[in-house]
Amino acid sequence: MQKRASEARKKQKVIEVKEIKLRPNIDSHDYDVKMRAVQKFLAAGDKVKITLRFRGREMAHVDLGSQLLARVREDIDETAKIEAEPKMEGRQMVMVIAPK
Repeated sequence: MQKRASEARKKQKVIEVKEIKLRPNIDSHDYDVKMRAVQKFLAAGDKVKITLRFRGREMAHVDLGSQLLARVREDIDETAKIEAEPKMEGRQMVMVIAPK
């Protein structure tokens, strides 16, 4: 029984939570680079926490951050599911996605 338990422990995959940090006014190429990293993490079977940081006057434009996270949601729709909807936590908006 102990041998079977140790074999099961060897074969199990530990799911890590990787984090990608974005800003509301990110450029298109920078966004593409970040999304490639997200796809790589999802392909490896890890969850991804997307953190959108607001600094200074950006707090007045939280709607821009919501639009960016909606764009992320559309881009990863076929490969992942939303585990935690976007929500504000102080000065940052957080969303968690997991592989399908």
